[in-house]
Order: sequence, then structure tokens, then C-alpha cells
Amino acid sequence: MTGTTCPDFTLPGTAGAEFQLSASRKPLVIYFYPKDNTPGCTNESMDFRHLHAEFSAAGAEIVGISRDSLKSHHNFKEKLALPFELLSDSEETVCNMFGVIKMKNMYGKQVRGIERSTFVIDAQGNVAREWRGVKVPGHASEVLGFVKTL
Repeated sequence: MTGTTCPDFTLPGTAGAEFQLSASRKPLVIYFYPKDNTPGCTNESMDFRHLHAEFSAAGAEIVGISRDSLKSHHNFKEKLALPFELLSDSEETVCNMFGVIKMKNMYGKQVRGIERSTFVIDAQGNVAREWRGVKVPGHASEVLGFVKTL
């Protein structure tokens, strides 16, 4: 996907309105995560929260996307005091667009779920960089380092 125009999408968000990609006029960090209130997703979201002011200073916006409901997202966002939007992709439309739905091993069983992935969309709507199969420690800092080069 890197170097291609990002397809437009609209998803319901925690701000109470639909989020539309094409309405964003600045670099956008989209991080896909498996599930609200799980250890890895909590740590990843807190890492992006801790660096939010630096992302903003670099002119970038952050959104998190998972298949959880808006109600679950509202609770997760409030619990962690996240300063950015969480978007609900319960129909997996955007997850499929970005190819992040994978078969994963969970306690010895194959389960279908979101592969932790992050994409940076530049101000012109192009996929500037992607990370797949993300390991949480240090990831948000690495994304911030890239965003500062845009």
C-alpha cells in the first residue's frame, strides 16, 4: 500500500460524528488494534496518548480503529483519557481495505482477528508508510519519528 492513494472511508467515531478520511487535511496516523481493554491494546493506546502533543506539534492527527462497538470505544477512551478518536469498524470494511484481518493463534486455536498495524497517510491522502505485525514497545515513538520527516 505504501506510495498509493489511500481509499476514502467513513466510520462512526467517539466524537459523536462520522469520521471521513477525505475531510482530513493533515497527516493522519491510523492504528488498527485487536480489542479494547486488552493488555497490548491498552499499552499501545497509552503510548500514542503520551506522545499525542508531539504528534499534534508535528501537524498529525491520530485515530485508532478496531471492530469493537462505539459503546466499548467510549468506555475505553474515557478509562484511558485518550485525546484522539477511536473509530468502530464492526463491519470490517476498513479493516479489509487495509488488509489487516488475519488468522492468528490464540491459546492454541486459530482465530480471525486484526493484525496490529499502523499506517501514516500524508496530507495529500497517500499511504506514506505502513507497519504490520506491530510489537507495541517503542512503536508509537518510531511512528512519531517518521511523522516528523513529512
